[in-house]
Amino acid sequence: MSGKVGGKSKSGKAGSSGESKQVSRSTKAGLQFPVGRIHRLLKKGNYAPRVGSGAPVYLAAVLEYLAAEILELAGNAARDNKKHRIVPRHLQLAIRNDEELGKLLGNVVISQGGVVPLIHPALLPDASKKKKKGDRDQDE
Repeated sequence: MSGKVGGKSKSGKAGSSGESKQVSRSTKAGLQFPVGRIHRLLKKGNYAPRVGSGAPVYLAAVLEYLAAEILELAGNAARDNKKHRIVPRHLQLAIRNDEELGKLLGNVVISQGGVVPLIHPALLPDASKKKKKGDRDQDE
């Protein structure tokens, strides 16, 4: 008995001649993040009574973009520190030095991230006063 039942193959598609490979929704959308898993988690999480088919694709694309942006900035921070490996410190520097990411992740604590180096300008000695004193000594 062949794989055809009533003019249709086992896969349920009419006119398919041979085995068709399954293509994930992530591959269809050209994404690395898992669209199917995000769809399952959206349904399980009781965020809404119904979840459309486009919602997990959009959310996966947004999450992938944010991850790529943070990793790119953290890679630049690692390269600035002459390191080949991204550590939490590089993530912290990348996020806090970027205005939009800093606002988005303002309440997030990154373990082992440290703080962004900053010396308040009021604590620094005035370079202008020293320069003026030096000018007066030379004139006399």
